[in-house]
Amino acid sequence: MKRLAILLSGRGSNFQAIHRAIAEGRLKAEIGCVISNVPDAPGIEYAKANGLPAYALSSKGVPRADFDLQVKRIIDEAKVDLICLAGYMRLLSPAFIQAYAGKILNIHPSLLPSFPGLHAQKQALDHGVKITGCTVHLVDEGLDTGPILAQAAVPVMEGDTEETLSARVLVEEHRLYSETIGVLLRGL
Repeated sequence: MKRLAILLSGRGSNFQAIHRAIAEGRLKAEIGCVISNVPDAPGIEYAKANGLPAYALSSKGVPRADFDLQVKRIIDEAKVDLICLAGYMRLLSPAFIQAYAGKILNIHPSLLPSFPGLHAQKQALDHGVKITGCTVHLVDEGLDTGPILAQAAVPVMEGDTEETLSARVLVEEHRLYSETIGVLLRGL
């Protein structure tokens, strides 16, 4: 069975969607570890409540390369096949990315290359686009610049706010991420 490492910083709704897909048999994988750089992240509490190996490490004040070495030790010990960023709000060091080249996935709430970085839905609304969505991509050393693996479109509705648009995009994120992980794992 292929194993996943999940990295998160917050509520972990994409992580929870992955966990549900596994529990329901839609994704053939197991979660080898869940790591948060925010000790009180709700996603870590969810992992613990569901009996998953959960690690909460504070990244505050820790140099990126040093912190990533701690994360790498956990991932290597868990013997995972794929690393899935699920709302992980910390840039990864070049050494970490090189160590797992082609094995780190991210889900981003826009149709990349449009609107990288934070507040993608606000950016979409500010630019007046009629369609936005989400993107699953491999992680490289740039900010949301890695090779695109899958995308899902979401229409921008009249009167949308950042919150209403974010909620509709999140529905597609939850579906698309698990599906893309499954396709990728079948090829490993």
